[in-house]
Amino acid sequence: MHMLKGGFRFFAHNHRAAIASFPISAHVFWTYFSAVVLLAMGLAIIVKNELAQRRGIEKILPLGRLFFAIPMAVFGTDHLTDASNVARVVPSWMPAHLFWTYLVGVALIAAALSIILKRHARLAAILLGSMLLLFVVMMHIPNIVAQPREGILWVTALRDLAFSGSAFAFAGSQMRPRPADGAPWLVTPGRFVVGATALFFGVEDFLHPATAPGVPLDIITPTWIPGHLFWAYLSGAVLVACGACILVNVKARLAATYLGIMVLFLVLFIYLPILFSNPSDIDNGLNYVVDTLAFSGASLVLADAISDRTSHVTSV
Repeated sequence: MHMLKGGFRFFAHNHRAAIASFPISAHVFWTYFSAVVLLAMGLAIIVKNELAQRRGIEKILPLGRLFFAIPMAVFGTDHLTDASNVARVVPSWMPAHLFWTYLVGVALIAAALSIILKRHARLAAILLGSMLLLFVVMMHIPNIVAQPREGILWVTALRDLAFSGSAFAFAGSQMRPRPADGAPWLVTPGRFVVGATALFFGVEDFLHPATAPGVPLDIITPTWIPGHLFWAYLSGAVLVACGACILVNVKARLAATYLGIMVLFLVLFIYLPILFSNPSDIDNGLNYVVDTLAFSGASLVLADAISDRTSHVTSV
């Protein structure tokens, strides 16, 4: 949740009585609530309608859009339950900071629901990808220009760019392929940005192995996690290898699938234990789980959007 962060004060106040018996804040409760509801909804739909149609390793691909959509809903809920912090990162030249905070929150939740339910999913994914791309242009790039040596700024910019590219790739997968090349044009930019981002993240894992792997944000892997250096180097190797294959379109579909699976393992064995150690700390727990889960989902969404016929050695 390192995109815009904020809250919807009246939303929390109107529901304070409903959660008064819980020893947690409204912000924490509703953030987890949105994640659990979308997980249950998405799993029910995918298991019932899609899983049986896939074979082998490709059974995991329909789950990609679920892994991608849940974090978007969590980000959106965070916007609507803790608003005072979002306005601080909205560009200062924009008026009505709280209005944009609420609008982005609603848009993220609506896009997540649309993608999971596959209702107007192509339009929702295009709008989501465009909004995330605007975040990169309006916030991340100016921050990088102002502080080019701050590595975390590059990480967050590429992360949001990869999420944008994945949203466009999902939109492309909902279109009919063109007879000329078998792949809707929206999939190609998604392949480039996800591949380039994976390469960058992999290099970062090698350069800073103490940092939690996958999406290398500003968190150190706790020493109590077994084999924490092993996970960093394994993640770096897979990210670099798969990112390169995706970028040059050599077995890109398979590479994106393996990338998504590997990042999912990081969620299960690195980030969930960190979350369980302090579940009420959204910023240093759930925050990192959904960031990394979204990158796993972005990779699997891209894999599902890439046609077998267009993923080969000679096509770039």
